[in-house]
Amino acid sequence: MDILTAEFFQRALIGGALIAVTAPLMGLFLVLRRLAMIGDTLAHVSIAGVALGFLIHAYPVAVGLLFAILASFAIEWLRRKYRTYAELSLAIIMSGGIALASLLFTMGKGFNANVTSYFVGGSIYTLNSTDLMVIAGVTVIVLTMVLIHKKELFLLTFDEEAAAVSGLPVKYFNIMMSILTALVISASIKIVGALLVSALLVIPAACGLVLSRSFKQAVILVVIIGEVAVLAGLWIAGVANLAPGGTIVLLLIGILAVSITTTRIMRA
Repeated sequence: MDILTAEFFQRALIGGALIAVTAPLMGLFLVLRRLAMIGDTLAHVSIAGVALGFLIHAYPVAVGLLFAILASFAIEWLRRKYRTYAELSLAIIMSGGIALASLLFTMGKGFNANVTSYFVGGSIYTLNSTDLMVIAGVTVIVLTMVLIHKKELFLLTFDEEAAAVSGLPVKYFNIMMSILTALVISASIKIVGALLVSALLVIPAACGLVLSRSFKQAVILVVIIGEVAVLAGLWIAGVANLAPGGTIVLLLIGILAVSITTTRIMRA
């Protein structure tokens, strides 16, 4: 239990608790809009930004955040160009992100070990005050925007065409959602890692959709499930000396399996 009193672990718990609110919440909107894979795409682009940050001796998370925001604009632009094949935008940007990251890796061999920790989430134990301020800022921005525009986002999520016909500025809200997603993913890669960040967005949403009977219930459930998985996963990983990102994701998968099984039994 000594690990609970360690300052680095307490910072990890605070950062994880904040991300466990915003990531599943944004993930629910993405899943309902058939954009579940945007998490992987922006995460890989963020890693390229992190690598550049180490290369130019800048704050890696900030550079990764800038890259993710630029990528979100590019995705939205490509989605409009290929309306019938919207998933092409994700494939194109992800390929570009991976290519750029690999190029930056070869240019900065000295920092590759540091960047690698961002892939699997081991960096959560190195969260500092600046990291927590960034994560807290992202949390405030996301929650504020969602609360202010909850009706518009609800309509946009379930029927984008109807939203456009009703006069809703669809382009503005699509860009806003993309930017919010970029913020969450960039803040999350130190928690669960770029390779697993999509799971923190998608799996709580999958659980919420299985268990809930309304959108409001789903919103509440995804946040609760995210909090339970992140906090319990960090504690287990800390005590057992396991990879925190992997532990969190495996817990999420376990919760999803229990959710599906429970739902089937209750409906039988």
